[in-house]
Amino acid sequence: MAEDATQATPDLEAAREALAKAQADLAAAEQAAAQASASTSAETAADAAAVPASETPAATSTATTPETNGPLDPDAVTAIRDGYGFDAPALELGALVNGAPLADVPVRIPIAMTNRHGLVAGATGTGKTKTLQVMLEQLSAAGVPVFAADIKGDLSGVATAGVGSEKLLARTKSIGQDWQPVAAPVEYFSLGGRGEGVPIRATVSSFGPLLLAKVLGLNETQESCLGLVFHYADANGLALVDLEDLRAVLQYLTSDAGKPELDGIGGVSKQTAGVILRELTNFAAAGADVFFGEPEIDTTEFMRTAADGRGIVSLLEIPGVAQQPQVFSTFLMWLLADLFGSLPEVGDLDKPKLVFFFDEAHLLFKDASKDFVAQIVQTVRLIRSKGVGIFFVTQTPKDVPEDVLAQLGSRVQHQLRAHTPNDAKALRATVRTYPNSGYDLEQVLTQLATGEAIVTVMNEKGAPSPVAWTRMRAPQGSMDPTPMAQIQAAVQASPLLAKYGTPVDPESAAEILAKKINNAAAAARAEETAAAEAEAQAKAAENEAARIEREIRERDTSRSTRSRTSVRREKSIIEEIASSRTGKTVIREVVRTVFGSLLKRR
Repeated sequence: MAEDATQATPDLEAAREALAKAQADLAAAEQAAAQASASTSAETAADAAAVPASETPAATSTATTPETNGPLDPDAVTAIRDGYGFDAPALELGALVNGAPLADVPVRIPIAMTNRHGLVAGATGTGKTKTLQVMLEQLSAAGVPVFAADIKGDLSGVATAGVGSEKLLARTKSIGQDWQPVAAPVEYFSLGGRGEGVPIRATVSSFGPLLLAKVLGLNETQESCLGLVFHYADANGLALVDLEDLRAVLQYLTSDAGKPELDGIGGVSKQTAGVILRELTNFAAAGADVFFGEPEIDTTEFMRTAADGRGIVSLLEIPGVAQQPQVFSTFLMWLLADLFGSLPEVGDLDKPKLVFFFDEAHLLFKDASKDFVAQIVQTVRLIRSKGVGIFFVTQTPKDVPEDVLAQLGSRVQHQLRAHTPNDAKALRATVRTYPNSGYDLEQVLTQLATGEAIVTVMNEKGAPSPVAWTRMRAPQGSMDPTPMAQIQAAVQASPLLAKYGTPVDPESAAEILAKKINNAAAAARAEETAAAEAEAQAKAAENEAARIEREIRERDTSRSTRSRTSVRREKSIIEEIASSRTGKTVIREVVRTVFGSLLKRR
């Protein structure tokens, strides 16, 4: 028995070694098989990329190794392939990822559905800007004008043809993209001339009290009072062209001269008007006064096409106002509101008349009043019937109010991070906004690589497409900003510069009120002068009357004196005659005669 045990020990050792070697060989074989499978899949994807989706044979839907190794089963992959197989022209976003990219399963948005609005979201550095560039390049190529805010200057690369590299071409080939360098036609704009671009200005009147209250940070009571001030200006023919005009109206209403009119407005206290005036002064002191004035931009300038039929990409270059984010976000809303008010109804079109990318959208809704949000909701809901599509760009869907989010037909969500409890809460809220899918979105959204996104769009029938993990296409323009010298040359060559480049200062509220105040002051001075003259005349008349009265009194006194003198003179003569001898004789004879006659009568 001992010999058998001793002999068995080497055999057991040999068996273990053989088993270990077999396991190692098996692992090596599996690795080789996986590499071969991945290579075969890439070659198949590259071949399929040359075949349009509508011509891809049904046999290509057969599941491959990457499909079975990814989170989706073959049926789910087929459903996604069918869900994005549109016949109409579409924007090519990228290809489905299921363990590896599947070039034969493109993810797309029908161009006709881009006026049903959309959302591009994701954390900083996850590829949002490149997704915007891909979309606006293809929209331009399809003849659709585009407007976008270029906050960091990155989007300006769309005006310069891209430069290929081995790494770039390998990536684009893996998703079926036939990459070629292309430069799009671009027009550069700037807010009020701050930055490089044709200046965009708005009059204060057209900007309106709701938007102005937003940028001034007013509360709802102050916003309501500002609306009454605007109404007063309109009713009295006071054109509010720039901030100086509004400031002049507020200063007038809070002055002694304007107090009766302020009281007549109703609901506006002097204290509230003073608060608005102070905020307005601070706003202007920060340099925002250059955004307002004339010539006011005609927003239809953003709807032009180039001579070759491509849509012009209008880029609002705003690095110069990055420190005033609410200003540019509210200005973008004004542009939309102006388009909404000026464009006719056109219904559903084969392609939009304009697609508007609203970057940093969360700034628009931050601390917004109910009336302001209601205006945004109404604009988003109704502007699609005017042929305009809007894509909000922000970090999470939670940044956008539910009433607005409900109007967005397409969603491109890049990676989200969940490093904090607030991040985790935002992630769960984002997951709840998506339709059911074969993904554990709470996990997938944190695992997306840069340049990948979770996509769902509105199909040709207006229904949501399946949720698809997508590797996004690469831009055909430069991924670096266009050189500043090239931008400056384009701005100087723009036909719009002569029209909007130089500000003008027409007669408006400030001048009208200044004239009114000056006229009132002149009238007051005239009244004072007239009153002084009247008082002087009255004094002169009084003096004259006194003089005349004095003369009359003096004359009367003189007459009385003369009369007494005459009487005294007459008495003296009689007395002289009576005392004279002759007089005495005459008196005696007279007396005798008289008494003699009396005696005779007796």
